[in-house]
Amino acid sequence: MKSPRASWIDFAAMALILAALIGLFGLTSRNFLSAATFSTLANRIPTLTVVAAAMTLVLMVRGIDLSVGSVMALAGTVAGVLVGDFGWNFGLAALAALAVGAACGAVNGGISVYLNVPSFIVTLGTLEAARGLAYLATDSQTKYLGAAVAPLSNPLWTAGVSAAFVIALIVVIKGQIVLSQAVAGRRLIAVGANEEAAFISGIDPRPLKFRVFLLSGALAGLGGVFYVSRLGAADPNAGIGLELSAIAAAVIGGTSLAGGRGSMINTFFGVLIIATLEAGLAQAGVSEPLKRVITGAVIVLAVLADAWRQRRR
Repeated sequence: MKSPRASWIDFAAMALILAALIGLFGLTSRNFLSAATFSTLANRIPTLTVVAAAMTLVLMVRGIDLSVGSVMALAGTVAGVLVGDFGWNFGLAALAALAVGAACGAVNGGISVYLNVPSFIVTLGTLEAARGLAYLATDSQTKYLGAAVAPLSNPLWTAGVSAAFVIALIVVIKGQIVLSQAVAGRRLIAVGANEEAAFISGIDPRPLKFRVFLLSGALAGLGGVFYVSRLGAADPNAGIGLELSAIAAAVIGGTSLAGGRGSMINTFFGVLIIATLEAGLAQAGVSEPLKRVITGAVIVLAVLADAWRQRRR
């Protein structure tokens, strides 16, 4: 587990990188430093925030969940079909979406943890299966839902941020409290750092790792609800590549690919850095291919930084 000093150094470094990006794009784009830009950014990131928070936990126990984008799309399409075709209240449809996500997470966790199949392989299969189910649920068509699903994405009063953003922030804060102060968080860190030693000390890693995958699926389902609310539609193509962005946010935030180390707050900073980078490049008129090159380079640098930290330790 990190020392308090190391944690504060990581936090300060993330804040400085974010501030530098905001300053850079503020100089290169006339409209970047505006309330409208920051409000738009805040309301675009809830889906990535909750999925990246879940990915942080999965990586901390030395797993990986490649299915989060497809599970998000499946959960969103389930909510959309229930609202659009069956007339369900959006709140009930959202609960159904969470249940679908949790079920997918349970499949991932059950097979990878209890049948001892690498999570990379299991979640790769779930990625394809969940995406196929999303297409089947919608006949491969986007379902437009309009105002029926808007409340979560509408700005709250004059604050300019949505209810989805507030919920995502609560998830981050709660996750950070669990990791830093709760017994469950310390056990998770112990299992990720050295599973055999944790087992010898009396911690059974299997139910803990299963719950992590279950939570990852549920939070992907929540991300699907956020996405449907913001888009006003259920899109079976939603979330393609989301798993890469979630992994990138976690790694940029200092989560170790070798397990045993991670921070929800720093992952949130990773989300903010990715979102700021994408928005700033778009406002600067950078082409989509070049944006992908730059974003990919940032991810590679984050992985190299993680490898450097591992060698130092």
